[in-house]
Amino acid sequence: MAQTSKTKLVKKKFFQVRNDLTGKEMELYGENIESLNGRFVKLDLTRAMRGKGVEVRLKIKVKDNEAYAEPSDLFLLNYFIRRMIRTGTDYVEDSISCPCKNADIVIKPFIITRKKVPRSVRNSLRLKTREWIVEKVKNYDHWELFDEILKNHFQKELSLALKKIYPLSLCEIRVLNIVKVNAEVEFKKPEKEIIKEEFESEGDLTKQISKVVEESKEKPTRLKPKKKTEETVKE
Repeated sequence: MAQTSKTKLVKKKFFQVRNDLTGKEMELYGENIESLNGRFVKLDLTRAMRGKGVEVRLKIKVKDNEAYAEPSDLFLLNYFIRRMIRTGTDYVEDSISCPCKNADIVIKPFIITRKKVPRSVRNSLRLKTREWIVEKVKNYDHWELFDEILKNHFQKELSLALKKIYPLSLCEIRVLNIVKVNAEVEFKKPEKEIIKEEFESEGDLTKQISKVVEESKEKPTRLKPKKKTEETVKE
């Protein structure tokens, strides 16, 4: 009789994956935590970006028995671009390969003008965009670059630089692709909390709270006059 080989069934379970880009942990299904290494995950951030169609692709890495997600690609979804294009306008796009602090990247800007413009204006916008992006990304690592684009800071600065040539109705980054990471960098979020930043200009948070408490003690409390009842009226 032929001997049947017994196959061992491996129970799969969920593992926590740290995602510093969005600040929310993810759960991925696998045999063990090492099986998650090198896996890619897509996240649709349209809801978090208030209707702006953005998709991010993350690469899972495992280090010291801990899984974390590192950004790999960023895409502006096609339906959002089609919704932004209007009749009587022109658009400018380009593909730029350049290095940032710790990686080689490909970045594709997408610009829409307010009205129809001649080819010379479109060409000057394209050249200015390429020059500005190549110089700007040298100051960022790939973590900071993703963070700045998701917060829309990068696009605002680019739009202000291009406004001197011609006013724009839209200035966006359509694609950001990490081709090769030359040096690993850990993403560090700011330690300050929002409530502390509000009181930072006026002084320490504890001093402000104690000041408010003291002012409330000094203010005399006004008692409301009692309503006249039938007994007081008779007296």
